[in-house]
Amino acid sequence: MIKIKKKIRNIKDKIDFKKKYNVYNAIDLLKKFSTKNFIESFDVAINLGIDAKKSNQNIRGFVILPHGLGRKVKIAVCTQGDNIQKAKNHGADIVGGHELIDYFKNNKINFDIVIATPDSMNIIGKLGPILGPKGLMPHLQTGTITNNIVEAIKNAKKGQIHYKNDKNGIIHTTIGKINFSNQQIQENLMQLLHSLYKLKPMQSKGIFFKKITLSTTMGIGLSIQLDNINEIKK
Repeated sequence: MIKIKKKIRNIKDKIDFKKKYNVYNAIDLLKKFSTKNFIESFDVAINLGIDAKKSNQNIRGFVILPHGLGRKVKIAVCTQGDNIQKAKNHGADIVGGHELIDYFKNNKINFDIVIATPDSMNIIGKLGPILGPKGLMPHLQTGTITNNIVEAIKNAKKGQIHYKNDKNGIIHTTIGKINFSNQQIQENLMQLLHSLYKLKPMQSKGIFFKKITLSTTMGIGLSIQLDNINEIKK
């Protein structure tokens, strides 16, 4: 505990938390002060200029990060008929129909994504109380309800992430690992911001990206300055 407190004091002495950092410099600092003995993730929190209480301003979508997430993605597929074998052939970790209801109810949910075909929505509907709170409910806007199971699985393995704002209008997601290069983290972040900007609601006025905070799993958070905002809008 004493060692942890010393490390925290050391960080606070060397970092100005009121300052907004260039993305590249922020990544450097976060790597420098990472103190854990495992490969931490890079996480981002993006405060959007939306009114989350209004349904027509909520943001939900997906994007394939150019450099992936740096880890194996666990995929569950709920489907029927020929799609069951297709999903198995393309690397889904668990595939099934009605039998998934008992599986999800009786086992720990440790999947990153659940994909479903439209003909299995009656099954998925029964799993809402389990999948919903974990953010795993398939949705058309995130591409996780689809007839093209093969493409959905391939995209997930490439590094596709799904996002939606919380009740405060903030997007929370992971954009890579601490062993990624600075350039890879920066490019993943820019791809995410570009994807979000394309979904900016017409009703959203003023600054869309109000605040962006980059952090590591167990580390500090740094505010990011957007010098290259015009690149995001292109």
